[in-house]
Amino acid sequence: MQNLQKVIIKGISAVSRAVIHEEDDGDEVRYKLLVEGDNLREVMATPGVIGKRCTSNNTFQVWNALGIEAARATIISEIDSVMGNHGISIDPRHPMLIADLMTSRGELLGITRFGLSKMKESVLNLASFEKTSDHLFDAAYYGQTDTINGVSESIIMGIPINLGTGFFKLIYKTKSNKIELPKRKFVFDNPELHEKGCYWQ
Repeated sequence: MQNLQKVIIKGISAVSRAVIHEEDDGDEVRYKLLVEGDNLREVMATPGVIGKRCTSNNTFQVWNALGIEAARATIISEIDSVMGNHGISIDPRHPMLIADLMTSRGELLGITRFGLSKMKESVLNLASFEKTSDHLFDAAYYGQTDTINGVSESIIMGIPINLGTGFFKLIYKTKSNKIELPKRKFVFDNPELHEKGCYWQ
């Protein structure tokens, strides 16, 4: 008898439960179908369901079904929804920046050590997040270079961060305080170190 409850007669196998939610706006009554499952494509193709109005909080399902732009919009809407439910209002540009970073490579990447390793090419930027010794060891072993253009890399190296328009550098003229040291001759130019019959030019 317990096994009979698991037998699927009709419907979508990935959906475990569905609830019809009624919303009354005053003018008209709308019905929403709340589905517990992870098969967005099959739900959208179900007769009677308006596919254009289907949403999901599973970003990977949205990415596989509708593409990377839809996944970006889902990330933004989910962040706004979570923050709004807690009474926190944030500037829309912040979730947009996070969503752009997570989807800029054409695939969905998380803000984790595995996602950042595909997003960032800077060794020092990766080392500033997690597993510092592993990233530095791999960079030394494979001979990787770092241009040090980002904020994290500049802070680690103790150099000014490249931010702003650079207008101050254009209008401000600095005096040259370079000290010219006398040029020294190469050791090979010393004739005392030459062997007989050998000439250095």
